[in-house]
Amino acid sequence: QVQLVESGGGLVQPGGSLRLSCAASGSIFSRDAMAWYRQAPGKQRELVARITSGGSTNYADFVKGRFTIPRDNAKKTVNLQMNSLKPEDTAVYYCNTGGLTWRKYDYWGQGTQVTVSS
Repeated sequence: QVQLVESGGGLVQPGGSLRLSCAASGSIFSRDAMAWYRQAPGKQRELVARITSGGSTNYADFVKGRFTIPRDNAKKTVNLQMNSLKPEDTAVYYCNTGGLTWRKYDYWGQGTQVTVSS
């Protein structure tokens, strides 16, 4: 059974940084692309960043140059380093696999709340 546990969210001022962590367990991870997603109130969930099992990354335009997505295959963790945070980054952040059909996933972890506010 797959389990994803996100952590590291919190309240931060604009321009600040946070590092989110995702711990995966079960039959997931080593061969899977992993990704971070977010969902702001009243908005649809969106893809933030993705990393393949080999380490290739891609980022949504709205986070390019500010966020990075390192992963540790041995520890089955994927992080999201968020710098230069903006109020519009406020959302609940989730990790999951990075498949093309992610919008149809029926399992999501509890997510971690990120609030960017002065």
